[in-house]
Amino acid sequence: MSTKKIDTAKLDKIVAEANRNSAERAQGYRERSLKMYPWICGRCMREFNHSNVSQLTVHHRNHNHDDNPADGSNWELLCLYCHDNEHSRYLEADQQGTSGENKMKHATHNPFAALQTLMKNKP
Repeated sequence: MSTKKIDTAKLDKIVAEANRNSAERAQGYRERSLKMYPWICGRCMREFNHSNVSQLTVHHRNHNHDDNPADGSNWELLCLYCHDNEHSRYLEADQQGTSGENKMKHATHNPFAALQTLMKNKP
């Protein structure tokens, strides 16, 4: 039985390059958005300064991190907590469906359907 040896050095290089590219892309729109918008969370209105600006994130309104128009129209500055909350809501809505229909079936059993009959037969 032969097993193919995994080249971990090559995998490490690929992962490092992907992380670096992601960080560069994020740094670009993050820096532009921090210059463009006031350092205030768009939801809770918490204000940030140089000491805590690392807790301010750039949220993509359409949830596409590659959509970074020069005018910043797809960006919104949110604190870490509001950003997490926004993505949680997005995931929950996605799980429930966006068509507005509730996928859960409503109860059809009526426990009081025969109540009047039962009351009539009571001695």
